[in-house]
Amino acid sequence: MSDEKMQTKGRLTTRTVAMPGDTNPAGDIFGGWVVSQMDIAAGICAGQRAQSRVVTVALDSMSFIRPVKVGDILGVYTYVESVGRTSMNIHVEAWVRRGRIGKREKVTEGIFKFVAIDENGKSMPIPAEEDLPDYVHEAMNELY
Repeated sequence: MSDEKMQTKGRLTTRTVAMPGDTNPAGDIFGGWVVSQMDIAAGICAGQRAQSRVVTVALDSMSFIRPVKVGDILGVYTYVESVGRTSMNIHVEAWVRRGRIGKREKVTEGIFKFVAIDENGKSMPIPAEEDLPDYVHEAMNELY
C-alpha cells in the first residue's frame, strides 16, 4: 500500500480545484466552501450505504487543520463510521495537493450525521449490510 493511501482514512469520494471565487478577503478559501465539499462527498457515501435519499442532520467534531489556497486540489475521503436504524455517521477527511502538484496535506476532518429518507421525506430504515449491492461491498472493501 502506498504512503499516500496509508495517510488517508476512507475512500476518495470527490476531487475539485479551489478557485479564486471561493476566497475570503485574506486570500484563503472560505471554510464554508470546504465544509460544502465535504458534505457533498459525505452525502454520496451515505446515499450509497442507505440505498436511498439521505439528508444531513448534524456535523460533529469538525477540525480545521490548515488553510486551503487557490489552486489546491481538494480531495475528500469518506467512510461509514457507524450505522443505526435510520441514521449513520460518515467520517470525512479533506486533503489538498498544494498548487495542483505539490505536497499533500490534511486540511480538515469531521463527522457528518445523515438520516435515510423515503420519497415522502420520512425517515426510513437503512438496509442491512448483507442486503447491499455488490458495488457497495466492493467500495467498502477498498478501505482494507
